[in-house]
Amino acid sequence: MPIVGYYNGQFVTPNSGIVPLDERGHQFGDGVYEVIRCYGGRAFLLDWHLDRLWMSLQAIRIAPPFTKDECATLIERLIVESGELEASIYLQITRGSAIRNHLFPNPAVKANVSATVRPVASQIAKEPGTLLMMADERWANAWIKTINLLPNILAKQTAHDMGADEALLVRDGAMIESASSNLWFVRDNQLITAPADRYILNGITRRFVIQLADRLGIPVRETKLPAKDLATVDGIFITGTLTEVFPIHRVLTHPDVPYVSLPDVTGLQQLSADKCQVAWEARDLSLVGRLQSAFADAIATFAKSDR
Repeated sequence: MPIVGYYNGQFVTPNSGIVPLDERGHQFGDGVYEVIRCYGGRAFLLDWHLDRLWMSLQAIRIAPPFTKDECATLIERLIVESGELEASIYLQITRGSAIRNHLFPNPAVKANVSATVRPVASQIAKEPGTLLMMADERWANAWIKTINLLPNILAKQTAHDMGADEALLVRDGAMIESASSNLWFVRDNQLITAPADRYILNGITRRFVIQLADRLGIPVRETKLPAKDLATVDGIFITGTLTEVFPIHRVLTHPDVPYVSLPDVTGLQQLSADKCQVAWEARDLSLVGRLQSAFADAIATFAKSDR
């Protein structure tokens, strides 16, 4: 099926030149977004996604351009238009189009709504991955799902350049999150994940895994694990809407990528992957495997359930 795009009421191709030059998302990153996973032709955990979207809109003072029911109807129509059973829906809302000014535009300016639907494959069968430890350079309101993602992009690209799948972000000495996913540790047969404070995004899959763990009788501690305690960890995994439940095999450090302080302002342009050092390797991923299986079962049940 062709990839479906949407902009302010029109279904378009994603490469259509339809965004005005004075669009505030384009000029300021002045907007929020959600990524929703579709399984079996249905949006998974849609109510949670909509609640978070409304929370983000409120946080940056954008008036919702529709009700939650209207938004849900739009998402359902996007899925139908795409014809995809396994897909990701990217939905973005910005403050609208107005002459460039740091102040908010006139309240009469309407928010812009755009979306794309793309086919995706399950991540469940992927081999365990690798993280690169680095300092968290994101702003102090990571709990808002804003389209301002440059620090996340730079972190993930640096990790990729060093042969890792994701970044392991350290703030104030604690390992709190990844660039585009939530971070989990397994120690003494319990799960440890950073609390949903202002410094992390409270992931939808994170919330779902907490529920899964409760059903499986696995204790969960929401606390920040110090980076100095990495050696005490038995297993690590990350979660996200498209990441699902992804086990981690090892953690790397790099002498030119600080994680105990912010990097030098000159940047990290000339890094060599040969300098990476293995700081941690998984000892026991069996509990992560249980969570993966439970997640896969839950998805299968959801995809087969009545609409």
